Amino acid sequence: MSLPIGCAKRRIAPFVVVAFAFILQGCLAKAAVDVVTAPVRVAGKAVDLATTSQSEADEKRGREIRKREEELGKLKRDYEKQQQDCANGDRRGCEKAQKIYAEMQVLIPSIPVEPEER
Repeated sequence: MSLPIGCAKRRIAPFVVVAFAFILQGCLAKAAVDVVTAPVRVAGKAVDLATTSQSEADEKRGREIRKREEELGKLKRDYEKQQQDCANGDRRGCEKAQKIYAEMQVLIPSIPVEPEER
């Protein structure tokens, strides 16, 4: 004896609903956790981007010091060249040497002095 199609669907439907409930439980729980923790993760990332760690600050300071040291080295070479021109009687060389020397005097205090090794 066969059952009408409508009756068979009614018997299977509760089982399908229960099966889907178990399957979707994990997905819904994960979605809920993601929704709850998302603001915390976003805020944490914003704080990381907004703050500078001590090592990053040290690296930045080191780069700035090296840049100033390179600039001072360039100025010293130019100064020596202009001093040589001045010694050879070039008046413009004397004027340029004075300007370069003034630039060096402004730059020197911004470069830390390394302790001498003994």
